[in-house]
Amino acid sequence: MKIKINYFASLREEVGCSHNSLESDAMSLSTKEVWTLATGLKDFPNKILVAVNQEYVDLNASVVDGDEVAFFPPVTGG
Repeated sequence: MKIKINYFASLREEVGCSHNSLESDAMSLSTKEVWTLATGLKDFPNKILVAVNQEYVDLNASVVDGDEVAFFPPVTGG
C-alpha cells in the first residue's frame, strides 16, 4: 500500500519536512504505526491531532492503500 502523509506547524519542524509518502506491504496500518514508520520516531507527540482523508480520527484509526494522513499539533485560539 502507498499513503501520502502531511505534517503541519511544529510537527513539520520536528520531522524535517512538510510531506512524504509511505509504502508498505501491510494491508492496513494504524495512524500510530504510520507515524513511527514514516518519521522513525517511536514517541507519538502529546495531544496530537490526526486526520485521514481530511476527517479527524482517533490515534488508532486504520489507514489503507491510497489514504492521505495529516498530523497536526494541538490547536488553540484566543
